[in-house]
Amino acid sequence: MWKKTWGIEEGITTCGGLIVIGLILHLFTGGVDWSSFAWPLNLYLAIAYLMGLLVLYFLRKKIYFVQWAMSYKAAIPSLIAVVIVTFFMGMIKQVPSTIASEGISIFHRMLSFWPFILVYFWMTTIVGLVSIRHLFSFRLRKIPFLLNHLGLFIALVSATLGSADMKRLTMTTRIGQAEWRATDLQGHLTELPLAIELKNFSIEEYPPKLMLIDNATGKALPNDAPEHLLLEDGVRSGILSDWRIEILDKLEMAASVSGQDTVKYVEWPSMGATSAVRLRATTPDGKRQATGWVSCGSFLFPYQALRLDSTCSLVMPDREPRRYSSEVTIYTESGKQIKATIEVNQPAEIEGWKIYQLSYDESKGRWSDISIFELVSDPWLPVVYTGIILMMLGAVCMFVTAQKKEEQ
Repeated sequence: MWKKTWGIEEGITTCGGLIVIGLILHLFTGGVDWSSFAWPLNLYLAIAYLMGLLVLYFLRKKIYFVQWAMSYKAAIPSLIAVVIVTFFMGMIKQVPSTIASEGISIFHRMLSFWPFILVYFWMTTIVGLVSIRHLFSFRLRKIPFLLNHLGLFIALVSATLGSADMKRLTMTTRIGQAEWRATDLQGHLTELPLAIELKNFSIEEYPPKLMLIDNATGKALPNDAPEHLLLEDGVRSGILSDWRIEILDKLEMAASVSGQDTVKYVEWPSMGATSAVRLRATTPDGKRQATGWVSCGSFLFPYQALRLDSTCSLVMPDREPRRYSSEVTIYTESGKQIKATIEVNQPAEIEGWKIYQLSYDESKGRWSDISIFELVSDPWLPVVYTGIILMMLGAVCMFVTAQKKEEQ
């Protein structure tokens, strides 16, 4: 080993050495803080890295190590090492760097783990050198190979160095008020170059449903497989365990009115209204029967359960949101003003920011006057997409050339 022509054994030893060096670095310096590589430092590092690769390429005839690094004998062990560390990363739950590191294993933060970084750096260097070689010795038949390697190199470098510039903020807005401040993951308040005014917030909910609960524990019944009765339009009856349920009255927007002994519900189309149903529950033998109102309640009215017997009661859980959206007006420092409707998985985009619907005031439910947005800015993302597109084009070219060779 290390004599004459270097081979696979030297590649394996190199990867093992990088892992050992990484462990030593991690022991003495701790994990890598990627936030310290923010703009413009990450750009300078990218340029310096590219210049270094070019220098190594031009010195390849004088330095045998560079020639070997551009061969499959170095590439295969590096790829195997990357697959192994990536497998461990995928099998172990990763914790964001924003969470305190006390009591958290280094394997739960692989992106900051020196051995992981060095192994990926070694593979990226090999890919970069190979890409440079094929750029300087361009051949049409090598286009698929070049696109794949160049795309992978661009995606890896830009995603790694660009991660320091990515911003992920949370903004809470209220109807009728413009907000330009947001908080980061550490809770620090940040002023943004844009403002969001919430015009309206709306929720579409699934129909209410009924469930049986244990009076002693409050758990849904049956214990092994809880059942529910979905009160869709047209549903007038159903069965829950040993009880037959008959819907006598159903109010989508109701208010509770307390009497001397009972609580009843009336139509109340106003803010804070709740869903309520009047029903009759009967056992198959007809010996046990209960009639009354059941409601999920709201921030204004308490929930209402119907006690069936000494062991169980009938309840209506909170209605689940099917879709919720925010109508907003977005203002920017440059003078732009756009109106948009933001939903989950349907963000608004403006001047490099993506605005996602994150949450709302769940205590008020459909009557929420608050909408919570997540704002994401990732200026390096177009570069990452460029690398991915090049890899996709390389894959298409490989498929086309393979088909031609097969026909020939």
